[in-house]
Formats: sequence, structure tokens, C-alpha cells
Amino acid sequence: MKLLGRLASINVRKVMWTAAQLGLALEREDWGPGFRSPKEPEYLALNPNGLIPVLIDGDFVLWESNTICRYLATQRYATTLLPTEARSRAHVEQWMDWQAGELNNSWRVAFMALVRGQPAAPDAVEASVANWNRHMTMLDAQLAKTGAYVCGDTFTLADVVLGLSAQRWQNAPIARVELPAVAAWLRRLSHRPGFAEYVGNGMP
Repeated sequence: MKLLGRLASINVRKVMWTAAQLGLALEREDWGPGFRSPKEPEYLALNPNGLIPVLIDGDFVLWESNTICRYLATQRYATTLLPTEARSRAHVEQWMDWQAGELNNSWRVAFMALVRGQPAAPDAVEASVANWNRHMTMLDAQLAKTGAYVCGDTFTLADVVLGLSAQRWQNAPIARVELPAVAAWLRRLSHRPGFAEYVGNGMP
């Protein structure tokens, strides 16, 4: 299997961290800023969105990073990462979808302005930071309730995708609220295979 996308991408790193949890060696090819453009016809034929990453597994092509993570877990029958029981799986996927939609949208303006240098109105950045902290407070409450991982006692794909997001929040140049459950959870995650390489590597 081959993954197309540069390692600086948080979405590429979540797939690579999933692979590390599975003991799966993915071949990775650099695409994105500084490398080959995902707007090239060759890439657009694989992903018409022109975004990274893309997974190629033989003649099967897949895009959307959270979906790729689910595919890899299913391929390896990793039922702890992605349960087969309907309610347990729905709980994991609920938090994965929340990460991709709600949480990501909360930080987009602030992160792109403060880290990527895109122009934005100061009040829009301030509102985005407040919204980002509000969403992270929701995650903190969930972790305080479980006392371990996002969905309970077991590490799942919800922890993979949200772990990358939480690390981004922790490293961002913003005023952060104190979230002790998130801090304790990140310390637990730091002992997982691949964390140092794909999460705690200083990349935003």
C-alpha cells in the first residue's frame, strides 16, 4: 500500500500513526506544498478534490483521511481500534466525525492566520480561538468522564484522530484554557507506538 501526501500534513500523519498502531509499513510519496502539486491531472484522477492524502491499495484508491484510517483498521481486523459491535463502533465514529467537522472548523481561521500566515481579521481570529478552546473543553469533559481514552478504557481510532488535533491545539500560539484531562490523556498517548514520529514531532 502507498500513501500520497507530505508528512507535514496532519491528515497524512493521522494515517501514518494508524499504520504504526497496526504494525503496517506504508510506502509514502511526498505530494503537497514543496513537492508535487495535488492539482496535477495525475493526482486529480485519483482524488478530484485535489487534497492529501490518497491511499493506493493495488487497484483500489481511497481519499478522506478518517475513512482511510477506518479502512486500514478493518483490513487488519483491528477490532480494538474500530469495534465491530454496532454501538461501540458508532461511538468511535461519532467522535471521529466530530473531529473532522466540528473541531476542525473551530480552529481553521486561527490556525491558518497564526501558523500559516494567511490574512484574517483580528476579531475573526479571536472568535476562532475562543471556539477552538470551547470545543477542546468538550473533549476534556469527555476524557474526564472516561478517565482513560475518548470512548472508554480502550485506545481507538477516535484517540488517533483527536490526538493529532489536541497536539495541534497544544502547540498553537494561542491563549489556551487549562484542560487537565486532555493533558493527562496526551501523556498516555505519548507511550503509544509511532507517537514520537507522527504526533509529538513538533509539526503543527
